[in-house]
Amino acid sequence: MYVKEKHVLVFGSGISGIAASRLLLREGADVILYDGNNSLDAEQIRMNILRDGEKGRTLEGDVRVILGELPKEVMETLALTVISPGVPTDLPVVEQMRELNIPIWGEVELAYVYGKGEVLAITGTNGKTTTTTLLGEIMKNYQDDVYVVGNIGNPYTEVASEMTEHSVAVAEMSSFQLETIHTFRPKVSAILNITPDHLNRHHTMDAYIEAKKNICRNQTPDDVCVLNFEDEVTRAFGKSVNARVLYFSSRRILERGIYLEDGNIMFHYGTDEAVKVCHVDELQLLGTHNYENIMAAVAMAAAYGVPMDIIRSTVRAFKGVEHRIEFVAEKNGVAYYNDSKGTNPDAAIKGIQAMNRPTLLIGGGYDKNSSYEEWIEAFDGKVKKLVLLGATKEKIDETAKKLGFTDTILVDTFEEAVGTCVRLAEPGDAVLLSPACASWGMFKCYEERGDKFKELVNQL
Repeated sequence: MYVKEKHVLVFGSGISGIAASRLLLREGADVILYDGNNSLDAEQIRMNILRDGEKGRTLEGDVRVILGELPKEVMETLALTVISPGVPTDLPVVEQMRELNIPIWGEVELAYVYGKGEVLAITGTNGKTTTTTLLGEIMKNYQDDVYVVGNIGNPYTEVASEMTEHSVAVAEMSSFQLETIHTFRPKVSAILNITPDHLNRHHTMDAYIEAKKNICRNQTPDDVCVLNFEDEVTRAFGKSVNARVLYFSSRRILERGIYLEDGNIMFHYGTDEAVKVCHVDELQLLGTHNYENIMAAVAMAAAYGVPMDIIRSTVRAFKGVEHRIEFVAEKNGVAYYNDSKGTNPDAAIKGIQAMNRPTLLIGGGYDKNSSYEEWIEAFDGKVKKLVLLGATKEKIDETAKKLGFTDTILVDTFEEAVGTCVRLAEPGDAVLLSPACASWGMFKCYEERGDKFKELVNQL
């Protein structure tokens, strides 16, 4: 490939950048890793790449690490830039690369170009991780050589070189990853829903929607796209998709697709009669949003050709994912739930809707320029106290009071938030961590935030 003839720049030194650099080195490329943060340790980054500890070997070749400012003379030698998902695509240095006609790929595009086999890809504002995890379990029960990759925490580039023609990648795709695809074409794709999120990065809702739509941009009538019929954006989008469209619905019976009918999940696809998958009482997950996630995973697996008996048994056994309305413990008659993955208001709405007890709710965190009105309105009498922290606490507090919810408490630390809930909760209550905000600024990621919550609860 032409990338061997000149330098390839990997932009970003996080796990995606490290994995992309390793893949390029294995493919014989001349790699430069660049990060704008000049306080990082260049030699440590270089050794992290070359040691390839997860594979238990040292990579051949070498990688040059540049921190701080990227010299123009280096930029002019580039055949390709691979940009990590966390790097905004409108940075001045990225614009300079475009002016020099340097191709800009994301790590997903890189993995797709070098990887083999087929891809089943999922995106959406909420529900991606649950759907991806369940679909991954279904596919693993159907065949060998299945990789669950992407935004779920396992870089696609980390495993691309291991894949064969018989491999299947089940990939969770974020809007950041989908901004920079070119030829990426999943066999089956899904857009679960689209609600406002990451507007600090995409700036407009239209730009965010367009990034999500990229997941099926290259699909053909030989492929399948699964869409949410009850989401206005995805329902309308289905009319213009090149792939065959399968809708799912939690509110109505569909002539073709997957839907809820009297508590039964029914699938109707190319047969004379609808097939019953299971009843929701057979599931180990609660809430309509989870039924929608399950329907999407079932539709994707069935469209791929997985027999219904394998799908059915896997769905019944599935226990959900960590940090998503996860029961932690009951202490002194109070139930504690970890919904740290509720990183935007719409996801947090699902968390409060799942509660069946009076609830003390912990919210707040990094400001993604979200609006919190619908979240507050969704409390519906369930929330006894709203304990707020982080950069958004005053903004949420002001919104709550404008809407007539005055039972708010502002705190400075996460430990103080949990301690306040413990002190005020009564037997029969629930304490729910469902922040409606990202964890950045206080934690590295939502997983770290959720783990801290569980640690504090289990110490009670």
